Formats: sequence, C-alpha cells, structure tokens
Amino acid sequence: MKKEIVINETADQVRIAITEDSRLAEIFVDTPGKERMVGDIYLGKVARVMPGIRAAFIDIGHKQDAFLHFSDVDPNIDEYSSLIGEDESEIDDDDDDDDDDATSAHPSDHPPQHQPSQRPQPSQQRGPRPPQREIKLDRGQSIIVQVTKEPVGKKGVRVTSKVSLPGRFLVLLPFDGRIGVSKKLYNFREKKRLRRIIRSMLPEGFGVIIRTVAEGKEEELLKNDLAQLIKTWREIEKSLKTEQPPILLYKDLSTVSSVIRDLFNNDVQRVVVDSRRLYKEITTYVKWFSPNLLDKIEFYKGKQLIFDVFGVAKDMQESLGRRVPLKTGGYLVIDPTEAMTVIDVNSGRYAASKEQEQNSLRTNMEASREVVRQLRLRDIGGIIVIDFIDLDDERNKRKVYEELKKEFRRDRAKSTVLPMTEFGLVQITRQRIRQSIMQSFSETCPVCSGTGIVQSRATVLTDITGWFGRLRTEGHGGRFFKLTVHPYIAYYLNEGRPSHLMKLMWKNKVIISTKSDPAMPVNSFKVFSASEKREITEAFKA
Repeated sequence: MKKEIVINETADQVRIAITEDSRLAEIFVDTPGKERMVGDIYLGKVARVMPGIRAAFIDIGHKQDAFLHFSDVDPNIDEYSSLIGEDESEIDDDDDDDDDDATSAHPSDHPPQHQPSQRPQPSQQRGPRPPQREIKLDRGQSIIVQVTKEPVGKKGVRVTSKVSLPGRFLVLLPFDGRIGVSKKLYNFREKKRLRRIIRSMLPEGFGVIIRTVAEGKEEELLKNDLAQLIKTWREIEKSLKTEQPPILLYKDLSTVSSVIRDLFNNDVQRVVVDSRRLYKEITTYVKWFSPNLLDKIEFYKGKQLIFDVFGVAKDMQESLGRRVPLKTGGYLVIDPTEAMTVIDVNSGRYAASKEQEQNSLRTNMEASREVVRQLRLRDIGGIIVIDFIDLDDERNKRKVYEELKKEFRRDRAKSTVLPMTEFGLVQITRQRIRQSIMQSFSETCPVCSGTGIVQSRATVLTDITGWFGRLRTEGHGGRFFKLTVHPYIAYYLNEGRPSHLMKLMWKNKVIISTKSDPAMPVNSFKVFSASEKREITEAFKA
C-alpha cells in the first residue's frame, strides 16, 4: 500500500492528511482555540465524586470539569500521591504484553490498532463477574490526571490517573514497574533483546512499554529516548512541589509532531509539507530519532495548492457530505444523531430479481470497505449502526461481516463489530478520542439549531399572535412596540393585502414596527416596549 503524509499550513490552520493509495484515509486539524489536548498532564482537584455512576469530576482549570471513571483510576493512587511508584512487578510472559499505543498507557490522538472482535454473548461468559475495585476519592483532593479524550459537544475532557509519557520508541510509565512489549512486535528473539536492554537501564519504580518502531533499533537510541522521557518526568515532579491545583503540568507535542512521532515509519513513502517552518521542525525532530528517514521528507515548492495536487481537498469536501457515492452505482447516507451514527446502504438502481442477491452482495461488500474508510476519515466514534441491503443467504451475510472486520484491521481505534442481524443491521462501537471531522470543520446552524428543520412561518406567526393576545388580556398599557425577527419571518409578516402584520395590529389595537436580524433563530422573536425602552418578551410568553 502506498502511504503518504501531506501537511498544509494556512494562516488559520495546520492540516495533516494521511493518504493510502492516493485516497484520503485520515485528517488531523490544528486550529487556534482548538489545540490538541490528548496527552496533556494536569494537577487537578476532585470537584465531585459520583459513586452511583462510578466516576468523579476533576477540576483541571477548564470551563467544564474533566470526567474520571473509576476504571481509569490507578490502583496505586494512594502510593503515588507522594510521587513514589511502588509496583515493581514486570511483565515477562508474552501473553501479558501491552500494545504500544494502548489508551491506558499512551493516550494519544492515534489510538491502537485492534482487531475487532465479537462481543461475547451471555451464554459464552464464564464464571462470576469479578468484584469491583473500591475507589477512595475525596472532594478537594489533589490528583494527577492525563487527558485521554478531547471534549465532545457539551461533554468535557475524559482523563485517567494512569499517567504515561510517550516517546518515539518507548512509553514511560512513571507509576508502574512493569515492562511490556507491543503486541504488533512478533519476533520472540527481538522481544527478548529489547526487554533485556530496557531492564538494564530502567530506574527503579518506573515501567516502560516498548513500541513497535523499537524493533531492530540500537541500544543507544533506546537509551537516549528513555533518558529524555525520564528527564521530562523529573521536570514534572519539580513543578509539583511548587504548583497548586488546578494547573497544567505537561503539554504534549503538537498535532504535527505527534503524527510524525507515531505514524512516520518505513511504511510511509514520503512526507510532503508546504511550510518552511514545519519542514525545519520535522527534519530536526526526525534527525534525532530516525535519520534514515530524512530522505523521505520533501518541501513542496509547487504553485498549486498542495491539497489539490494530492487530491486531498476533494476527499475532504466529500467527508462533510451526507451522501457518499459507491463505484457500483450505490451510495451511503450517513446521519449522525445525539446517541449514535446511522449509515444506510442503498443500491441506487434496480436489479433483475434473479441477480438481486449477487448485486446486493456486491454493493454491500463495497459499502463495507467505504464505511470503514469514512469512519476513519470522519473520525466517527461511539455507537454506529449500518443498514445494509437485505440478503437472503446466511453465507453472504457472513461475507459482509468478515469484510468489515478485515477493513477494521487498518483502523487504529479500538472497535467491536457484531454479526449482521436478521434485519440486515450491523452494530459497531468505535473508540472516540477527538471531535469528529464534522464537529471540527462545521458549526451548528444558527437558523435551525442543528435540527435540519425549522418551524413554518405560519406557526411562528401564530406564536407572535398569541403573545400579543396575552399582552392585551393582561392589560399592558403600552401601544407602541418593536418586533425583532429573522428576515425570513419579517418578509412573511409583510405579505398579503392587508399584510399579516397589519391584521395583527388591528386585532390587538397596537402599533408594531419590525426589525430584521439574521442572527435570530427562525422560530424566535423579541418584543420591545417603545415607551418603556426595554425588552418585555418573557413577560407574556406562553
């Protein structure tokens, strides 16, 4: 597979595109005011403890408190509150190896690649559920936490107290004495060599997860990476002695640097960047950890926009659309809702009944590949339900399910895929870490407030008529009023002979002047008393 990283800097944004076989697979955006937060470490203060939902809210100095689930609380929290890591156990058998990018050990914008697996049915579960670990957190208690998920909508960031520091080859675990190796590193002898090297240089009380890119690397490179991580942690420890919560202790790398750190390896054919500043930043960073990759970094000097040349702009525009075409003639319809994302697969054309099963299978197979690409590209997380075209043959349903699982192996986010139901539905859960591309590139419509529909003009006029009816009934003494509405409603008020506005004034024996305000929601209005020179809308609302 041809894999490239294309980086574009504008006055307002830095955009990083990952392409696979010349098609956009992932996009990352840095915008002022929406900087990357995953990986940042805070000294926070427990604001609320909610045993009922097994969670606590942590004040880290943001507008919204961070969410800390009890499952993300380090079991050694009482011990490391004094900054001493006491757990000295090491993971020496391969069955206990940790993934190099596991969220619990490395909370980055680039979560691990996990092969999706079917959720076990109740009949498959064995033995009683293990007892829940007791968590002791007190209001006002200071706690070190690390951001694992960006804020989404009205939800604040999600944090963990299982702090880690990711480097190029290693992930440092300050409060955990274990040594783990990436599950994607398969060579047993190489795993053993890396463990031996790390064990010989790892200070007491620290743990490490050896990342996939460490394979074949010289001892000196690993030593330098570990030394830099420990130095960073010592600086965090120093600041803890003088700072009071809430305070930011450590800011992780920028989006560009983190993408280069986590994704730039021998599988990437080249990195092309159109900013001299970023080109120097990237080459300086790469020169330190993998000088052999320097030849793959290119500064783009062309006159055309870099995203146009690489076909990224067109794919980005497509990722914001509701409808996605398929080569077979079918198409996807992607509808995000508050609770889940629903994807409908359509054939787009009529097929003869004798060919219907095969045509449906062909469209569903292509849709499976495109769905996974769109989920990665749009960075959609949470619950996803796909409504495939109906299939009669159970073997064909299984083929679609297996195709989805195969495609998800290219996804670095954790995913779970369930087999197709008798109604042709496939249920998926996908790890959510950042805002989706739709949330990053768009804003809620000020007219419909995100619903996609608005009240009819007649309904809004009825609401206004009711308001003035209550004003007359309750005996307000004024006669002169100013009515502020959206231009769409203002135009409607003046339609007809006599106009709707004129009828309203005659009926209520008042004088009304109208003002158009494009910022007003279509279904809202404001009424001002001309004599009292103040807004009185709330006084006579239903």
